[in-house]
Amino acid sequence: MTAEPDDLGRAIEAALFAAEAPMTVAELATAIGRRDGIAEALAHVAGLYAGRGVNLVERGGRWHFQTAADLAHILRREREEPRRLSRAGVETLAIIAYHEPVSRAEIEAIRGVQISKGTLDVLMEAGWVRPAGRREVPGRPLVYATTQGFLAHFGLASRRDLPGIEDLRAAGLLDPVDLAIEAALAGEDGKSEVEKDDAND
Repeated sequence: MTAEPDDLGRAIEAALFAAEAPMTVAELATAIGRRDGIAEALAHVAGLYAGRGVNLVERGGRWHFQTAADLAHILRREREEPRRLSRAGVETLAIIAYHEPVSRAEIEAIRGVQISKGTLDVLMEAGWVRPAGRREVPGRPLVYATTQGFLAHFGLASRRDLPGIEDLRAAGLLDPVDLAIEAALAGEDGKSEVEKDDAND
């Protein structure tokens, strides 16, 4: 590997620096007027920028430059604290990410409780969720999916990078759910933890 990019690599650098949004390989090919060798050149340039103040990264099939994660604190500015997601919001976002495209009724069926319109509005305002068309069934309900912004915010190249069941269990994130399921199977009365949380939102 050479210390500097070749002409194709330099063209890719220029196109990405000038772009207003992350670019796909096809968009890069159109921008620089060349289709062969782009994937290899992207990998080469990404290697050259590894360990620098900015990195070339791929998120959901789109490439862009971003500040190195360990230097983000240098660029941090005083700003209004963003609204924290409620538990209902976190659960709804997780359901959409793992089951997309998914309708409101399907989200409610998975959670076991109704969701307020405000919950989806907050997720869409954050740029993490978007309407993704309508299901071709009676009533044609609107379905929702995650966005490129969701992948970028959580540092995911694609939805395949979402943690699996074992990862979540190892992190202790499934314990409340496991307890609720065990309680339901045992036939205990009363509201589930999710229902109690929604009542407090």
